[in-house]
Amino acid sequence: MLRVSNLIRASIEGGRERVLDGAIAIWNLTNRCNLSCLHCYSKATLESEDALDTNEIFKTMADMAQSGIKFIIFSGGEPLTRHDIFDIAARARELGIITYLSTNGLYVHKSNVEKIVAAFDYIGVSIDGREETHDHFRGLKGSFKLSMEAIKLLLQYSNRVGIRFTLTTQTLEDLPFIFELAETLNIPKVYISHLVYSGRGLENRAMDLSVEQRIEAVKFVLSKAFDYYETNKSIEVVTGNMEMDAISLFEEFSRRYPEHSSNMHDRLLKWGGNSAGRKLVNIDSRGNVKPDPFFPVTLGSIKEKPFGLIWNDPDNALLTALRTHPRVLEGKCSKCEYLSICNGGSRARAYAVHGTLNGDDPSCYLDQIFHKDIA
Repeated sequence: MLRVSNLIRASIEGGRERVLDGAIAIWNLTNRCNLSCLHCYSKATLESEDALDTNEIFKTMADMAQSGIKFIIFSGGEPLTRHDIFDIAARARELGIITYLSTNGLYVHKSNVEKIVAAFDYIGVSIDGREETHDHFRGLKGSFKLSMEAIKLLLQYSNRVGIRFTLTTQTLEDLPFIFELAETLNIPKVYISHLVYSGRGLENRAMDLSVEQRIEAVKFVLSKAFDYYETNKSIEVVTGNMEMDAISLFEEFSRRYPEHSSNMHDRLLKWGGNSAGRKLVNIDSRGNVKPDPFFPVTLGSIKEKPFGLIWNDPDNALLTALRTHPRVLEGKCSKCEYLSICNGGSRARAYAVHGTLNGDDPSCYLDQIFHKDIA
């Protein structure tokens, strides 16, 4: 993810940017969900049964802590459908792991909101636009109202709350609404995700943005981040699954603050772009370990081998390739001058379109921004 607001502030004021000390894990604890989202990489359903029991999860988390995992984002499906979710979060905290919750909000109620806020260091709630857009995208009429009730309730108890929004042709027109929502309710964080071709996101790949749409959307998102900084508004803007946004950020930052451009450039190089298999790992609902949640290839299963042996395997050729920085890639990435910053973007999108993990990210829009063949 690209912490846009934090990078702007740190590059100008000279403070420390938020750099991950260790690795972050996205753990899909369950594939059970009460919604049927059009972009869901897990293809979650309400009928799914949990494949991992509490003891298996506890054992793996202890191994993860020893292997340098500092953050766990608990996701799904809908993680709040697990009866042991609070026990799991508490055990993670005991191990010194920071806990994040990714939820649709429908299981957040007055009866459990204080437990949720106490259990998780941050709670992200998915909102896909205005009521009609959100309900259609999420596959349940009335889900927007329930999710909004959850956000308002969470904000009564904590400021460690944010909203998550996925850019598609079906949600694009509602992008300004998401920021209006954050401004109106004083929601501290807005996370804008680009579509990745995995699960239903692959089946519905046609709803991805065109290059022109993506460029305009990114310009808008970055403009909000700069406006918030320049007006001292405490809303953090983050983008995800499109590391090329970092180059767009650098270009706009250099235009506004040329005296600090070298500082921003150094920070982006240190950030290093796509971190799948390097500082990011996923465990899916069946216990498969993958470089990221969208990845088409698994590294192993925690049901068959301890997490540490999978994640720290020096002989795994895929991990070695992913951890080479910048990565050795094909297509327009092979000679791109920005590769050290973005690290080639999504390998899942490359595989979906090119049939190889070494291809260029087909959603890259940099050549259109600079009006040249970047290779």
